[in-house]
Amino acid sequence: MTTATFPIQDYALLDDDECAARIVAAKEKLGDRCVILGHHYQRDEVFKHADYYGDSLKLSRDAAASDAEYIVFCGVHFMAEVADILSRPEQIAILPDMAAGCSMADMANLIKVNKCWQELSRVLDPDVTVTPVTYINSAADLKAFCGRHEGIVCTSSNARKILEWSFDRRGKVLFFPDQHLGRNTGYDMGIPLAEMVVWDFDKPQGGLTEAQIRDAKIILWKGFCSVHQMFKPEHIDRFLERYPETQVISHPEASFEVCRKSDYVGSTEYIIKVVREAPAGSRWLVGTELNLVNRLNEQCKEQDKHIHFMSPTVCMCSTMFRTDPQHLAWVLENLAAGHVVNRIEVPEKEAASAKKALDSMLSIH
Repeated sequence: MTTATFPIQDYALLDDDECAARIVAAKEKLGDRCVILGHHYQRDEVFKHADYYGDSLKLSRDAAASDAEYIVFCGVHFMAEVADILSRPEQIAILPDMAAGCSMADMANLIKVNKCWQELSRVLDPDVTVTPVTYINSAADLKAFCGRHEGIVCTSSNARKILEWSFDRRGKVLFFPDQHLGRNTGYDMGIPLAEMVVWDFDKPQGGLTEAQIRDAKIILWKGFCSVHQMFKPEHIDRFLERYPETQVISHPEASFEVCRKSDYVGSTEYIIKVVREAPAGSRWLVGTELNLVNRLNEQCKEQDKHIHFMSPTVCMCSTMFRTDPQHLAWVLENLAAGHVVNRIEVPEKEAASAKKALDSMLSIH
């Protein structure tokens, strides 16, 4: 099942056009047995082959609802894990390149989170007073941790509702791995910055005093997205000096300071919707991943909209970029020959606990 008929080395020197032709041929041969999922941050050479496109949760749910036997997720590792957890037992999740990870997700691992939970227990009873909330951009074992501790998963779209649900149950939240999504969401809910503290996993007791832990409403993990941290308030200021009519829209993974200077803040799907529905001739400065911004700019050209990337330097998601036409062709041609490569399979016990946390999220409307 996992032995490749065609080794990946045979694809390394193929150009993108040849890969595209071979991808189309393999897709035709596989038919409805295979579905390709394309995350918004994927490069266009891969994105164009997707049967479904969107954010990670939407894609996983689309795949689970399909008749496909094979789910090829053009994204990163945690996304394929979610697809495996939410899909039916007979469906097989595949990641074209196993090196496609997520630097933010890697900042919180189970060892560090367990250590945090133990250290919190010296100050308070976390199983009574703290709801663990993990951003969907995290490994399956952290979603399972939340499931075991009556916690939950959130996305950038539903973070506020998830925090409201969490506070209805316990007075505090441990939010990981992205501090910025937690801080921006909490502030919009009226929680003062002083009641949101950062847990530095490299320091004893997170670098916090017992008083800080007791007084905190949200304990934010010291994690961040390497792409969204590149955006700075001065980028906005300089752009507005040149084009004062510009509307600024940012993803909540951007810093607090950037989000405060933005006219709109929301998820990837929200950004796409707002920009697409904006008046013709409008100008936008967008604080999210470069491939998506470039794609939006192309789609909106006919309406004479001007869509600009916030950072003056090129910063795309380097791990997302690992999924290239060569890896996609390799996976599909092996599938067409009856061989599964790069299967993502979350252990059954871990998947059950993770699904509990995901189901809690999906039950909230």
